[in-house]
Amino acid sequence: QVHLVESGGGPVQAGGSLRLSCAASGWPYAYSTYCMAWFRQVGGKEREGVATMDSDGTSSYVDSVKGRFTISRDNSKHMVSLQMNSLTPEDTAMYYCVAARSVCVWADWDPPFGYWGPGTQVTVSS
Repeated sequence: QVHLVESGGGPVQAGGSLRLSCAASGWPYAYSTYCMAWFRQVGGKEREGVATMDSDGTSSYVDSVKGRFTISRDNSKHMVSLQMNSLTPEDTAMYYCVAARSVCVWADWDPPFGYWGPGTQVTVSS
């Protein structure tokens, strides 16, 4: 069973930076076969995919974070990170580390195909 744990969230002022990290274990298949992603969700609103990265380094971002957020992954350590710069109050959300055994463009994020961490809260104050 894939187990994901996020860290690095917290309060920050607008314009500041945070770095989220995700430690993962329990891969039934090679880590390189998984797309890694960060999602966020505000309250009961629909979740939003923020960034994805394939094992070959191919990445994608939602338009609202392009140029501000950077996803990276360490295939040898089974970790993925999200560097968030120039944060705004609109970035306030629970951030989730997600894995899916697929290339990112075809990923199915819902269980049982997608694995989700418990989340880490990011709160940006103006």
